[in-house]
Amino acid sequence: MKYLLILSLSFTMLSITAQEIITYPSEDGLQITADYYNTTNSDTYIILFHQAGWSRGEYKEIAPRLNTLGYHCIAVDQRSGGSVNDVMNLTNKEAKKEGKKTAYIDAFQDIEATVAYVKKTYKPAKIIIWGSSYSSSLVLKYAGDYPNSIDAVLSFSPGEYFGQKNFIKNSASKISVPSFITSAQNEKKNWSAIQEAIPTTTKVAYTPTSSGNHGSRALWEKFDDSNGYWNAVIAFLKKI
Repeated sequence: MKYLLILSLSFTMLSITAQEIITYPSEDGLQITADYYNTTNSDTYIILFHQAGWSRGEYKEIAPRLNTLGYHCIAVDQRSGGSVNDVMNLTNKEAKKEGKKTAYIDAFQDIEATVAYVKKTYKPAKIIIWGSSYSSSLVLKYAGDYPNSIDAVLSFSPGEYFGQKNFIKNSASKISVPSFITSAQNEKKNWSAIQEAIPTTTKVAYTPTSSGNHGSRALWEKFDDSNGYWNAVIAFLKKI
């Protein structure tokens, strides 16, 4: 009986989520690698971008949980990155092989290409973009530069990481979709001006009462305060 119960639960989870590796070209022809976490009965896609020096492996734990909440997820390897959770950044590897630049700002075209790919391939009803650390700034830039292209943006630990004054703030001032910003507690100073520049009434900011963590890893279960982040994220997503 116990074996049958375990088997039944396994089949249930398989029906909820399935993961596959997908590839598609960036703006300059570089092949982007991503993990597609497919779920059932959903027409909303969340595109997940990782933090500096990492890979799509940042979302190995996060994406399946988002699946259970009813969202398709695509976790992307940007050209600026490395590895995490035993997952090598294959886009970064290919970029180095081809001699392409891999600075933070060079990955912006990967965000542009991914949104375009998701729209063309899956024809979603809604697209939500989500960034971590440097990419959390880039998704805010995308949301401002392409105000009618997506439906919401989530940003984990953004800042002016690009050596240009108000580079992200200037784009954020043009955001028209719902936005969510969070970080470790001591990082709020890095993004408060960016968040203030967003002109909408649908913007949300969450600062943990604990010390918190940098980037999307704040949602990892191993951190005692991850539930606070999750509760804030879920509340935001329910409003979209």
